[in-house]
Amino acid sequence: MSIKAHIPNTITCMNLASGILAVIAAFHGSEPYWGLNGYYWTMILIGAAAVFDFCDGAAARLLGAYSPVGKELDSLSDLVSFGVAPTLMVYNIMMENTASWTAYLSLFIAVMGALRLARFNVDDRQTTSFIGLPIPASALFWIGASGWMLDHGYPGDGPVLTLVAVMSLLMVSSLPMFSLKFKKFAWRENFRRYVILAAAVIFVITDGVAGFAWTIILYILISLFGRKMN
Repeated sequence: MSIKAHIPNTITCMNLASGILAVIAAFHGSEPYWGLNGYYWTMILIGAAAVFDFCDGAAARLLGAYSPVGKELDSLSDLVSFGVAPTLMVYNIMMENTASWTAYLSLFIAVMGALRLARFNVDDRQTTSFIGLPIPASALFWIGASGWMLDHGYPGDGPVLTLVAVMSLLMVSSLPMFSLKFKKFAWRENFRRYVILAAAVIFVITDGVAGFAWTIILYILISLFGRKMN
């Protein structure tokens, strides 16, 4: 087997390593490291995992290096980086603010994320679009929501657990959602993607890290609107 056949899986492993580091950072949320606290490092590492997740697919397409092992490795890595890491970030934020058993309910994020990935792997309808909220989009939402809580204060268990339930169930819902990955860059074919990209820039400039949450909410609303139009 040629070296290039291993490149996509190597990038996927970098996704996994980023996710593991994000989990570790989540348990040091309030401790400062190199100018940022652990929660912000968790967000950065989840973001790095998302970049690697995009690059491994791009590398596989470019090199023609698809494999069944790569597909399974990608899902396992995604569960850690976009399911477990955001869950433990939310868990630790809740524990710091309430120290209540209700913080364990945040595990619903990872459980529904695992179910979403398992269904994705056996569903051949999701090759160019998605059914249900993709787990990386869920992770981006929780980066934004956690950033909002760090900036504006903890809103209470009720609002947080409502978001946990809604966003987790969206991952296993039947809502059709368009892919955010660009295959070509033509305006007409990617109008919704360009809207999301422009909105993300505006939201992050105006509201900081919390802008990622508003971006994913917009993504969900555009998907709902598109479903009604269809």
